[in-house]
Amino acid sequence: MSRLIKRADFLRLAKGRKYATPGLVLQMAAMPDLSDGLRVGFTATKKIGGAVTRNRAKRRLREIARTVLPLYARQGCDYVLIARDATPTRPFATLIEDLKLALLKVHGSRPRKPEDA
Repeated sequence: MSRLIKRADFLRLAKGRKYATPGLVLQMAAMPDLSDGLRVGFTATKKIGGAVTRNRAKRRLREIARTVLPLYARQGCDYVLIARDATPTRPFATLIEDLKLALLKVHGSRPRKPEDA
């Protein structure tokens, strides 16, 4: 799983499919070069708080992405996880369920189960 860092990638994903949960917003689009793999980016705006709060939110998003995306995401897709007001304080297990639900909604079907891998 690699990271998205270029602004153009974030802008492209903003036009893709998205789903918001109380803990996060997930944006998804297919990779432009049709390669296999998985790329993910993280965003936390000043709306959710100062630098300490934003960094905490991004650390939590990185950890749930590391845990959930290899099991449930589709290869050949790019994802952006956007922090919301509840991200820094929401229970970790609930954030994981938020991401799983968002993946289900942006893909329009059941996510891939770990035993199918």
